[in-house]
Amino acid sequence: MSDLITALPTSTSPPFDLVPARRLEGCVERRERLTLRERDRMYALLETYFRGTTREQFESDLAEKDVVILLRDLKDGQIQGFSTLMRMTVKVNGQNIVAFFSGDTIVAREFWGETLLSRLWSQTIFAETDRIREHEPETRVYWFLICSGYKTWRFLPVFFKTYFPNPHEATPPQIQQILDELGQRKFGDEYVPQEGVVRFRSATPLREGVADVTEERLRDPLIAFFHRMNPGHIRGDELACLTEIARSNLTRAGERMVGPRLMKRGTE
Repeated sequence: MSDLITALPTSTSPPFDLVPARRLEGCVERRERLTLRERDRMYALLETYFRGTTREQFESDLAEKDVVILLRDLKDGQIQGFSTLMRMTVKVNGQNIVAFFSGDTIVAREFWGETLLSRLWSQTIFAETDRIREHEPETRVYWFLICSGYKTWRFLPVFFKTYFPNPHEATPPQIQQILDELGQRKFGDEYVPQEGVVRFRSATPLREGVADVTEERLRDPLIAFFHRMNPGHIRGDELACLTEIARSNLTRAGERMVGPRLMKRGTE
């Protein structure tokens, strides 16, 4: 177990989440503190939006994660979304690397468009990154994610200036080395470096209607790029992606999502 979120409270939504008529509240919780009822609800959501899932695989994937971001309906406390996170450490060409890997991420359809999950994720990751850089200034910190749907992949161009794979530039060799090391470390031979995808032997594709790539959507250059890079997404192939966690790498939308840097006590 890493020390992810040791400096963060397991409190509700961050103070900069001032969305009118909010329908959800969120918290960041250690994985081992989840109750059986909470895991039951998380699996029910997973099964609703993905095909080929099993409870055994869900529990196995969850067991390796450090923390879970939970979204609850303000009306009844029902879990309506979640995302899981784990911290990975590798060394590539003598460089210490910390990568935060995003696992299962789901929001119930009736809450699509809410930004709370992105805000809580951002607060958690950037607070931990600030802590890492304070104690290990030479360590580089990245977000490592895999995407079987274009909706998840589009978080990258919306919130980050530089990310890979990228429709506007080739992946630099040093970034590719980091991506390959993380992919092989996490997924073994299910990671296919020549294609940049994870091809699970027991794939769990998105259900029809969740993130269908239609002819109309292919007019969007970003969706077309995702489709070109991961043509097997409909079968459950996952595109392996990487972006550096740094405030200088945020777009304006990303800056608004992350919010101001939290000050230390006794400083201004």
